[in-house]
Amino acid sequence: MTIQATAARRTVTLLGTLFAALLCALSLGAGTASAHAALVSTDPKDGSVVPVAPQQIKLTFSEGVLLNADSLRVLDPQGKRVDEGRPAHLDGKSDTAAVAVRAGIADGTYTVAWQAVSADSHPVAGAFTFSVGAPSKTTVTAQSATAGTDPAVGTFYGIGRYTAYGGFVLLVGGCVFAGVCRSSRSVQRVAVGGWIALFLSTTVLLLLRGAYTGGKGMGSVLDLSLLGDALSTKPGAALLSRLLLLSAAAVFLAVLFGTYADSGARNGCSAQALAERRGVAYGLAVGGTLVAGGLAATWALAEHASQGLQSWLAMPVDVVHLLGVAVWLGGLAALLASLWSGEPVRRAGVQRFSRLAFTSVCVLVATGLYQSWRQVGSWDALTGTEYGRRLLVKVGLVAVMVAVASVSRRWTGRLTDERTEPKKEPRKAAAKAKVPAAQSGASPERAAQLARQQAALARAAGRRERDADTGRTGLRRAVLAEAAVAVVLLAVTTVLTGTQPGRAETEQRQAGSAGSTAPAPAGPAEVTIPYDTDGPNGRGTAVITVGPARAGANTVDVTLTDASGKPADVPELDVSFTEKDKAIGPLRTTLQRQSAGRWQAAGFQLPMAGTWQLTLTVRTSDIDQVTETGNVKIN
Repeated sequence: MTIQATAARRTVTLLGTLFAALLCALSLGAGTASAHAALVSTDPKDGSVVPVAPQQIKLTFSEGVLLNADSLRVLDPQGKRVDEGRPAHLDGKSDTAAVAVRAGIADGTYTVAWQAVSADSHPVAGAFTFSVGAPSKTTVTAQSATAGTDPAVGTFYGIGRYTAYGGFVLLVGGCVFAGVCRSSRSVQRVAVGGWIALFLSTTVLLLLRGAYTGGKGMGSVLDLSLLGDALSTKPGAALLSRLLLLSAAAVFLAVLFGTYADSGARNGCSAQALAERRGVAYGLAVGGTLVAGGLAATWALAEHASQGLQSWLAMPVDVVHLLGVAVWLGGLAALLASLWSGEPVRRAGVQRFSRLAFTSVCVLVATGLYQSWRQVGSWDALTGTEYGRRLLVKVGLVAVMVAVASVSRRWTGRLTDERTEPKKEPRKAAAKAKVPAAQSGASPERAAQLARQQAALARAAGRRERDADTGRTGLRRAVLAEAAVAVVLLAVTTVLTGTQPGRAETEQRQAGSAGSTAPAPAGPAEVTIPYDTDGPNGRGTAVITVGPARAGANTVDVTLTDASGKPADVPELDVSFTEKDKAIGPLRTTLQRQSAGRWQAAGFQLPMAGTWQLTLTVRTSDIDQVTETGNVKIN
């Protein structure tokens, strides 16, 4: 059987195994798991009315959370804080949080805004309301109470995470390629570039960590108190450990591309020299494996793998998965750099990398299947959650890379160690040009110009020589296509690691459905109210939509149409809500014009369930105005 046929058969087998095993893994069902902490219960309950003010606010989460001084804030109807002391865990349980409430607070509706960091390093936040004595109007909305991640901080943090993954891949993959396949100046640049990218991105992530989890802006990045808080957490300690490991990686790079490379370049091949070289190679293999494994562990110990189902197994599997990715994609970058530079790359070295890459893909399939089952768990979660859909995109990209890799393997089979030497005239001309320049006593400026011309001619001759080898040209293009897909694959992986796993999201939904005391609303409530101000163009219809039509924050949409059904703009529009049985209201909305005939109020608070009277006031001119009413059911 030919090399091409063998490569094709292996590719088809691998793709079939990838998808078939993924389907089997998902059909195994779900177990208990958790990641991205979700709020399970509160005391007082969301939307409840208590006769006397509570002394303490208590929250329970689906997993352990990390707290800071602003993790729990209790806001009165005017938005002033009434909590006292620092939030703490109850009875030492990391999945709880509590904060004391100031004594003697008045009756009314209070908002509890919470923010914490999941044990898997991701920030979570939210808000709920309760009332003392009776509900009241409040100026606080869920959006204003919850301190989300600053957009600029979030953007830079995401870029830093992507750069860190890319740097790790280039560092580990470049070193493995240099040790197993071929070491050269271009491969050294790949590995060293990866080290620099990983070091800089890790430093940036450590500085941004406090602001990222605490909802602060870019101005707080250099706040030493936030940095201290970040270092006291598991993710911060993992980032600091990564920096320490990178110092060991710098020594490893110096030996690999310095001492070890120099020993291979010596002319002497005595038994003693070979023994010394083998000893250095063994030390590099052991030391490099430990450093690479340690770097991978800084992700595994602080993210999804460290929480939930079978974490004792998931963390080492995640380390192996990350190493497999680095060996494959980083080696691919090193091979591309070698081919692009025109350096001589022997067929045996490319074939060694091809076998190494195939082994890495097999490792990725095995570890990826386990991770998919652990994080997704069911068919519904695969297609019905954000994590599952992004995982499908990742699997598709891996399949594309494997397919392109089969093309690379075919080009590898066509390589020869014989290199053609076409058109050496430019290099000869450049060499001849040096003599007249030296003999004519040219000025320094002219000499520098001639040197640049000679260098350009040499580069052009090298490119022509490189491109004349059809085998290497075809391989280079195939590897370039693989690398392009790999860039997108790393981006999807970065996003995936910051997404709540599908299994946890599904269990959160189920827990919310089981713990709900009232049936979930079928959807937004809609009220249609005709109006007529008795003025010119005064007749029309208002459609008011309240969603999700439940106690708490709602979005109020108002659409006005005239008698002909076209959007109608009016000088003034007002909507208010009154709960007559409880004597609450009127609560007025703050409508913002969105487009012709459409207004919206986001985050409007309806403090309790019941049948609310909706009052609509429309003014179509300076003197023409009408007020109409309707009813809306709030669950």
